[in-house]
Amino acid sequence: MAHVAGAAVNARRRELGRGERVLPGLWRLRLPLPWPGVPHCNAWAVAAGDGVVLFDTGMHEPGSLAHLERALDQVRLRLEHVRLLVCTHAHSDHYGQAATIVERAGCELWMHPNHGHMTAAAQDPEAWLARRLEVARQSGVPEEPLRRYAEERRGQGFGVAAIVEPDRDLLTGVTIPTDLGEWTVHETPGHAPSHVCLHQPQRRLLISGDHLLGRVSLYYDYGWTPDPAGEFLHSLDVVEALDARLCLPGHGRPFADVAGHVAANRALVRERLAAVEGALDGRPRTAVEIVPAVYGEPLSPLTGSWRLSETLCYLVHLERRGVVRRREGEPLRWEPR
Repeated sequence: MAHVAGAAVNARRRELGRGERVLPGLWRLRLPLPWPGVPHCNAWAVAAGDGVVLFDTGMHEPGSLAHLERALDQVRLRLEHVRLLVCTHAHSDHYGQAATIVERAGCELWMHPNHGHMTAAAQDPEAWLARRLEVARQSGVPEEPLRRYAEERRGQGFGVAAIVEPDRDLLTGVTIPTDLGEWTVHETPGHAPSHVCLHQPQRRLLISGDHLLGRVSLYYDYGWTPDPAGEFLHSLDVVEALDARLCLPGHGRPFADVAGHVAANRALVRERLAAVEGALDGRPRTAVEIVPAVYGEPLSPLTGSWRLSETLCYLVHLERRGVVRRREGEPLRWEPR
């Protein structure tokens, strides 16, 4: 899941880090998150020689390292057992503690090289904020909500301990050795430009990051690649062809019906594309005007950034297919072609 900017901390009692064995030599580390509706994320530890390969990190915030250490301790592991850190993508809840883990464990970090959607933003937060505000303004968001958003967002961190560059690029064809066998890397952009999935073919295991979750939850990083929604659909094809039997997702419990979850994601994307196209009923509309037709309600402070980015990605995808076109102006409007 991407960082939910400006979201209030969940009012209910926060979870503690928890560890559990999923299979011999494979452990789930459930780590708490501060986001409403997204209470935790998963890291996965896989036995490798005298230590483990750790897939993903959890988000960096006060006390977060203690939650990771608590989860590891429950399965009789320590940070010092990490021989290699692998990040499925560069969102804060999957990469946020990478710098601390690398320093404490003395291990390498492997991650996809197209990580600027996080690292560039964290290095220049003012430029990132200005870009977000301009996209929202061009999409039809009024000035007063933008002003409030900017005030709330300034001074907030990105949930990243420090920027650390990968020691090796995770590209298709790279393999990661573990006691459960080699895991192959498959580039799966869409949710994030840096996203990869890891597949263990003999055991038919899939570490899916946020590409495939137990419940369908769509998010795309807008503006970093030409067609995030189209890339996501292609990545579903990539994962479907792997024929995995057990999925180890970035959030929620492991699940077995991988093909069914691929189909459900594909169906929801097509449903939302149709809703976007249907909202353009003969007159130009802004992205903000299109959102209620897609989600059944207007933008809100909690969901605004997420849903606006998703809707813009659908509009760009339809534009590339020749279905819609943009009408330049202040704000930008979209119309049927």
